[in-house]
Amino acid sequence: MLKTFLTETWGLRYPLIGAPMAGVAFGELAHAVTRAGGLGMIGVGSTDSVEWIAEQASVAGEGGARFGIGLMVWAVQRRPELLDAALAAKPFAISLSFGDVAPYVSRLREAGVFLATQVNTREDARLAERDGADLIVVQGTEAGGHTDQIATLPLLQIVLESIRVPVVAAGGVASARGLAAVLAAGAQGAWIGTALLASPEGHNTPAARARVIAARENETVHTHLFDRLTNAPWPDRYPGRALANEYTRRWHGREDEALADASVVSTFQAARAAADFDKTYIYAGQAVGLLERERAVAEVIAEIGDGAELMLRERCKQLLG
Repeated sequence: MLKTFLTETWGLRYPLIGAPMAGVAFGELAHAVTRAGGLGMIGVGSTDSVEWIAEQASVAGEGGARFGIGLMVWAVQRRPELLDAALAAKPFAISLSFGDVAPYVSRLREAGVFLATQVNTREDARLAERDGADLIVVQGTEAGGHTDQIATLPLLQIVLESIRVPVVAAGGVASARGLAAVLAAGAQGAWIGTALLASPEGHNTPAARARVIAARENETVHTHLFDRLTNAPWPDRYPGRALANEYTRRWHGREDEALADASVVSTFQAARAAADFDKTYIYAGQAVGLLERERAVAEVIAEIGDGAELMLRERCKQLLG
C-alpha cells in the first residue's frame, strides 16, 4: 500500500483527490471518488446557489462518506455566502484557490476543516504556507479548466524545494505512470480531474464524454475566449484550458472582435444551450489523450492507485538493483 500524507494522515486508500470541477464534480462524482478510496470534491461555480451546495453535499456525504468542497477566492470575495454554505455542509476539506486565502484560514481552523489551495508559482506556494494552508496543490498549465502558465513538472520541483507543507500535483496526471512520477518526485499524491471526465458519475452528457474520449493531447487550447463570451469574471491571470473546437480556431486571441459581433455572441449562447460542442466549451487538460472509453470512477481510481504502487515497486528494483 502506498504511504503518503494523504493515506497516513488523511486516511485515504489511494493518494488521489478528485479535482473540484465546476459543472462536472457534483455530489455524485465526489461520493464515487471517496467510495473508490480517494477524496471526492464538489466544484462550486461562481453562480451556484447556497441551496445547491447543501444538496450536493448531502449526496457526497451519503452514508457518512467524507468529501471536500472547492471554491474560487475571487467568487467568495463577491459572494461570501458561498463559503458560509460550504462550511455549513461540514466537509472534510475545503479548497480555496485563485486568490489570497489569508482572510479565510481562521474560519476553517475553527470549524476543524482542512484547507487545500491550488498554487501556480513559487511565490503562491510560499504565501499559502505562510498563511496556514494544510495542503498545497501544485497546478501546472497542463490541467483542464483555469490555470496559469507554468508546467506541472518544473513547478512541482520548484515548490518542493521551497516549502515544507505537504504537496500534491495537479495537471497532466491521469494514469498510474503519472501518479508514480509525481510520488517519486516527492509529492504526497495527485489531484485529478481530466482522468474522470469520461466517467458517467460526472455531471456531463454522453455526448460530452464522447467528445473527451475522441480528443487527443494536442487538441486543447488555453484561452480567455469562453470566459469573455460568458462574462465570467475570472482574473486575467487564469485562462481556461478547453478542448479546441470551431470557435477557438476562429476566435482564440481575437476575443474583442468576437464580443463586438452580436451574431458571434448569440450563436455561442445558442450553442451553449444546445450543448453544441463545436462552439461551446468542454474544459479538459492535456492528459485527455489518455482517455479511451467511458469508465466508472472506481475503475479509474483503482487502476491509477494500484498501478502506481506496482510500477514504483518494479521500477525501484530496476533502478536500484
